[in-house]
Amino acid sequence: MTYAIFATGGAQFRAEPGVTIKIPLLAAEPGSKVTFDRVLLASDGKQVHAGKPVVKGAKVTAEVVRHGKGEKIKIYRFARRTGYPAATPGPSTSA
Repeated sequence: MTYAIFATGGAQFRAEPGVTIKIPLLAAEPGSKVTFDRVLLASDGKQVHAGKPVVKGAKVTAEVVRHGKGEKIKIYRFARRTGYPAATPGPSTSA
């Protein structure tokens, strides 16, 4: 099993051939190729190569499929004994 662990955007990701992964804040157009050179660990199926801190000469090349947003999250704030439950976004839901 061939895979590599690389770092970008303050997070680490595991890349495998043919697998689509979500990476936040990637400044590239859909359809373009992106190369990540901060490879922390690489495996060719028989040996695992760990970097100190990166593996020399190793690169991960990927294609940007599309940009998108994550699912919307609802924030709920509650102050006890005040009659103040407030949900954001949207109007206040005080009683």
